[in-house]
Amino acid sequence: MKFRAKVEVTLKEGVLDSQGRTILGGLRSLGYGDVEEVRTGKLLQLSLTAEDQAQAASQLEEMARRLLANPVLEKFTFVLEQA
Repeated sequence: MKFRAKVEVTLKEGVLDSQGRTILGGLRSLGYGDVEEVRTGKLLQLSLTAEDQAQAASQLEEMARRLLANPVLEKFTFVLEQA
C-alpha cells in the first residue's frame, strides 16, 4: 500500500530558537507588534510503501528518531494517510 506522510519537527520547549527570535524582530520592525513569540520548525512530506498503516507508522517513527529530528533538541509529530 502507498502512504503519504507529513512530519512536523519543532524545537523542544526551553530550547533557544534564535531563528524564531530573528523572525520576531523582523515582524516587529514591520509593524506587527502584537506578535509575542515565534518558534520555527520544519515540515517534511514523504511518500512510502508499506504492507499496512501500522508498518508505515512504525517506519516513520524510526526515520524520525534516526534522521529527521535531533532527539536532544527536537520533537516530532506526523500525520499518515493512505495515498
